[in-house]
Amino acid sequence: MKLALKIDVDTLRATREGAPNLVEILRRHDAGATFVFSVGPDLTGRAALRLLAQGGAADYGFGALFYGTLLPPPDIGRRAGEVMRRVRDAGFETGLHAWAPVRWQARAAAAAAAWTEAEMQRGVDRYAEVLGEPPGVHAAAGWQMSAHALRMTQRLAFDYASDGRGTHPHLPVWRGELIRCPQFPTTLPTLPELLAQHGVSIDNVAAHLLERTAEPPAAGHVFTLRAGLEGRRLAPVLEQLLVGWKAQGYRLVPVRTLRDAVEPLALPRCEVEFGTLPGRDGTVLLQGREFLADVDLARAA
Repeated sequence: MKLALKIDVDTLRATREGAPNLVEILRRHDAGATFVFSVGPDLTGRAALRLLAQGGAADYGFGALFYGTLLPPPDIGRRAGEVMRRVRDAGFETGLHAWAPVRWQARAAAAAAAWTEAEMQRGVDRYAEVLGEPPGVHAAAGWQMSAHALRMTQRLAFDYASDGRGTHPHLPVWRGELIRCPQFPTTLPTLPELLAQHGVSIDNVAAHLLERTAEPPAAGHVFTLRAGLEGRRLAPVLEQLLVGWKAQGYRLVPVRTLRDAVEPLALPRCEVEFGTLPGRDGTVLLQGREFLADVDLARAA
């Protein structure tokens, strides 16, 4: 029974404050995790209206709401690279979230191949500059991907990716095209998604999520949290979850533990597409049905 923790670190404040806080929390609970870092410009200000509408401005800091608009965007990799190295040196897996997550979320799904390739290559190059080696895992900001981005996960030789939402590990198939970079999707709703639903509050959100994990799936779960939320304001909820999951019998591990337990190229091939989720605006990359599941191969032959 494994439950993998994937931690999105997408702003300068989240890197400097949230990530170190999470390291301490996870150590107390003997929990592993995969931290995926944003390594380029913090453009939080370009999403300020959305953040204000969601009531989450306080999680980012007043000044950050002007990064990339009235204030120059700070370079996360250059200003907080030492924090990233400390997380790695503390024994946690690290990977690439994005070069510039706000820009990726706004453009990636519809962007041309040249833009996508340049953006992902910038992220890989800066990650290697900061951490001394290329990233082994890619986890797309906002679960926003495209055919070009999926192809790049293979071309850039990531060991695996966690770019979408779904139910179990798979090799993604985009409109009949197989991508040979295995995906380990987020299987559980995030805390903000649950908190957006009727009857769910800070006081009971951990209980709602623990109900969903009472029966473990064979392939394990992947839970995504954000360093700027669970590493700060929602830290008490995270502690409740860690205690609850251990009581349910789960081992709390990095996503790589799930990857190491399978033969990647033997995973089921599953169609991927865009769709919506309860409590979340817009669309995300979703795992669909197994490719050619409805085809009678014997009859076709």
